[in-house]
Amino acid sequence: MIPVTKPFLPPQEEYLKYLDGIWKRQWLTNMGPLSSELEMHLKDFLNVKHLLYVTNGTIALQMAIKALDLKGEIITTPFSFVATTSSIVWENCTPIFVDIDINSLNIDPNKIEEAITPKTSAILATHVYGNPCDVLAIEKLAKKHNLKVIYDGAHAFGVKVNGKSIFDYGDITTCSLHATKLYHSIEGGLICATDANLIKKLAYIRNFGFNGPEAFSGLGINGKNSEFHAAMGLANLNHIDAIHEKRRLLTERYNNGLKNLKATAPTWHSNGTLNYSYYPLVFDNEELMLRCMNNLSLNEIFGRRYFYPSLAKTLPYLEPKELAITDSISKRVLCLPLYYDLSLEEVDLICRLILRVQNN
Repeated sequence: MIPVTKPFLPPQEEYLKYLDGIWKRQWLTNMGPLSSELEMHLKDFLNVKHLLYVTNGTIALQMAIKALDLKGEIITTPFSFVATTSSIVWENCTPIFVDIDINSLNIDPNKIEEAITPKTSAILATHVYGNPCDVLAIEKLAKKHNLKVIYDGAHAFGVKVNGKSIFDYGDITTCSLHATKLYHSIEGGLICATDANLIKKLAYIRNFGFNGPEAFSGLGINGKNSEFHAAMGLANLNHIDAIHEKRRLLTERYNNGLKNLKATAPTWHSNGTLNYSYYPLVFDNEELMLRCMNNLSLNEIFGRRYFYPSLAKTLPYLEPKELAITDSISKRVLCLPLYYDLSLEEVDLICRLILRVQNN
């Protein structure tokens, strides 16, 4: 069986070395030494000014909205994981969907401005599959209309755009370190911000709002992570270069094997680096995509319709909205298996099974 993804695990002995220290210290959570160490290493690795390690990517989004004191409407994308939208609703704001760019599959900056109203407080955009949004265009719009910008960088670990970390754009960028991601800490998330006062506020929010043992700075939540998760993050960080290289080789193998397929990959940002988080294809039509997906399933190979259906049409707590490009793309997109343990020969098999459907 070949799943769409499989978590990378370091050699067991590397992880167990960290556990020995946890047992000796008996410090299991509440930002222990391993969590603090991971923050420092990730800050250096990603070359960002400020970074917090938190429970998961969803909590990171909710904390970002809270820290920026957002109210009213937040313009966002319907082509993302549900947490992007549900976090807005959870924080008592209203998501306003605008359509995506047909090539990058990211939110279309040209359609953001027409959705801005006096109630708009922010833009929350996703770097879909790790592909950088048009950050300069979004920044220009935000400054013009005095809006905050949050980027959901769940897929974008390690990506650079215009020569610097993708996490250095916007007021806040979040990232997911869930087990399905190319780099993970089993469960986990990151919050990055360039403003030192904002990151200080977020640090208080992460710890229930505590500002000392008997004082509070404001409203907070439990956004901390455990030493066991941090240990996995530290162990996996030692292998990030090998993970990246293997995924690059697999991606290039797919590109070569499927060059005659009636499908296209998203157009990557011209000044953005690739991290090979996913292998998405947008088929020429839904019928061909479904036939290919079903043939793979018959051979115990499982792709994922990621993202389907459009968030603008499927969430029971929001009024449905028709968005032509998102609706079309979401019906035709399929992510193929991509993970460290996947072999080049398995990629060749996947390519043959897909092309067999197209050619029959």
